[in-house]
Amino acid sequence: MAILLSIESSTSVCSVAIHKSGKLVVSSEMFVPQSASTHLAVMAEELFHRSGIQKSELNAVAVAAGPGSYTGLRIGVSLAKGLCFSLGIPLISVNTLLSMSHYVRSAGCGGYLCPMIDARRMEVYCLLMDAQDKLIKATAATVVDELTFKEPLDESIVYFFGDGASKCKEVIHHPNARFLDDIVPLASSLGALAFEKFQDQQTENLVTFEPIYLKEFLIRKPKIQI
Repeated sequence: MAILLSIESSTSVCSVAIHKSGKLVVSSEMFVPQSASTHLAVMAEELFHRSGIQKSELNAVAVAAGPGSYTGLRIGVSLAKGLCFSLGIPLISVNTLLSMSHYVRSAGCGGYLCPMIDARRMEVYCLLMDAQDKLIKATAATVVDELTFKEPLDESIVYFFGDGASKCKEVIHHPNARFLDDIVPLASSLGALAFEKFQDQQTENLVTFEPIYLKEFLIRKPKIQI
């Protein structure tokens, strides 16, 4: 039996979960923006207390690889790496968009899936999968207009979801477009995919692994008041 701790901090929602052989044991979520820096490690500690599982029992730590918030991803990966280094266990990464798609598919949605994470203005981080979960469009930053997804929408129903999908309702009016509300990336979904990668020994290099940022982090200088 493999015990995995999963960490998700790609967006404004941060969460942690523990799975045993892919089955959820316990999870915790915080729907407070910019809470990862102060709460993520505490949430993980509380999870061990609630579950009665010791850190020494972990076989691996799984973390959301992004795309998403630059700061959130760095905090999540730093926590995951720290645990892996201290416990001598492997690190597993899971694409945030694939984790969201896995959740929606497991809920029974057929058709094409397009998870979206807000990337400011009319840009989103997204991918596109067909009804057989074949990747049609790889993870990328995409500017959305009324023609962006015309070809797949002409072929099939497409489910759009994630915090980037709500603003796309304004420009995507195709009859095959479906928008799902309140779908956020969660550690409870991430853990099931992470267990599959653990079984296949798909682990990361602890020294060199970096999240999927897609964009450079911009530091804005404050305006000088005259």
